Amino acid sequence: MKNRSKDWIGRPIALGQIQVNDGGKVVNAVALWPAMLVAAALAQTALAGPSSASPSRADLAVPRYSHIFVIMEENKEYRQVFDRQNAPNVSRLAKTYGLATQFYAEVHPSEGNYVALVSGDTYGIHDDDAFYCTAGDKDKFCEKASEPGYLSHTSTAAHIGSQLEKAGFSWKGYYESIPGPGSKAILAGDPKMGFGAAKWELYASKHSGFINFASVQNSPKRESRLVGFDQLDKDLSSGALPSFALIVPNQCNEMHGLYPADYSPAVAGRIPPDCNHDNVPGLIRRGDAIVARIVAKIQRSPVWRSSQNVAIVVTFDEGAGKSRAGCCGIDPSSSGNFGGGHIATIVVTNHGPRGVVDNTPYSHYSLLRTVEDAFGIHEYLRHAADTSKGVRPMTPLFQTKPTPRP
Repeated sequence: MKNRSKDWIGRPIALGQIQVNDGGKVVNAVALWPAMLVAAALAQTALAGPSSASPSRADLAVPRYSHIFVIMEENKEYRQVFDRQNAPNVSRLAKTYGLATQFYAEVHPSEGNYVALVSGDTYGIHDDDAFYCTAGDKDKFCEKASEPGYLSHTSTAAHIGSQLEKAGFSWKGYYESIPGPGSKAILAGDPKMGFGAAKWELYASKHSGFINFASVQNSPKRESRLVGFDQLDKDLSSGALPSFALIVPNQCNEMHGLYPADYSPAVAGRIPPDCNHDNVPGLIRRGDAIVARIVAKIQRSPVWRSSQNVAIVVTFDEGAGKSRAGCCGIDPSSSGNFGGGHIATIVVTNHGPRGVVDNTPYSHYSLLRTVEDAFGIHEYLRHAADTSKGVRPMTPLFQTKPTPRP
C-alpha cells in the first residue's frame, strides 16, 4: 500500500515536500510553510463562516458514512500511548484497523483543540477559561481574561453540528459525568463514582468543544445535544444514534487525571492512584481500558453490524508538555494555533480495510474535513479548507472494502 510504513509506531518520515519530526520542525517544506507565513495575517482576520474551497479528488474519494464516533482522550504524546505495556488495547486497535502515524494538535492547553476539531479554528483560545469568558472578566473561571489580546471564548461561527443540521443530519456530544442534559456547568463531580467523587472535577466544560458556540448555548435543543454516557448506552442499545458523535470520558477516564493538591486531604485521599495526574502509566492504563470498553459497546450495536458505513476515531486533544509540533493548518507565529504536539489517532471502521498505516501528516482540521466529506459536505469550515497549508482528507483510513461483483 502506498502509505504503509515499515515502522508502524511512526518514527519521523519524509513525504514529498513535507517532513515532520517529533520536535515539531518542518525541515523540508518547500510548498507548505512559505504559504503559511505569507497568509498568517489573513488567517487571523476572517473569523467566521465556511470556506468556498472546492473538494479535491481525495475528498470525493471519501466514502459516505452513516455514523462517525470520535472518542477524545487527553494530554498524551504519541510515543507515550504506544507503550504496549500501558495501552495494549489502543495498540491492538491501531494494528488491526487504521493508524495515522503523523497526526498533530493545534495548541496548548486543551480547550482550543476541542473547538478546532468541531469548527476548524481555535478562535484564538490558548487557555482553559470558561466558555462564557470575555476580555476583562473577573469571574473565577476567567483567569486569563486580563491578558492582552484576550478573545471571547464564545463564538458565533458555524461548527460541524450546525453544518450537519443544515444538511439534514444529526449530532450529539456524549460527556461522561455531565451533571445533566444540556448542562452549562464549568466543572462537576459525579456521586455515582463513589464516596468523595461528588467533589472531584470529573466533568469539565473545557473538554466540550460544542458549548463554546452561541448557537449551542442558546439552542432549545441543547438538552438533547449535550448528554451523558447513560444516554450513549441507551442510544447504542436502541440504534437511535446520531450521524456524528463526540464522546468524551471524564477526567479520570480520558488519561487527564486529577491533581490531589486541588482538594482537601480527605477528598484527595479518595482519588484512585490511576486517576492521579502525576501517575502517567496508571492514567494511560485506565484510559486504555475505557477506550476498549467504549469501542466494544459501539461494535456490539445494531448499526455496527449493519450494511451502513460506521467509523470510530480515537484521538487526543494535545500532546504532553509544551511541544509545539504541528502541521496542516497551523501557524507557528500564532498565539492560538501554533501546534500542540504529536498525538495518536486511530480509525476503526466496520467495512474498511485492515492493518492500514497512513504516514500522511494530519491535524484535527484534517479530521474535520474528512467528517465533512463523509457526509457529503464540501463547504469546509475555516482551516479545514487550508489545502495550501497541507490540510487534506484522511482518505486512506476511511476507505471501505469494494463490494464483490456477483
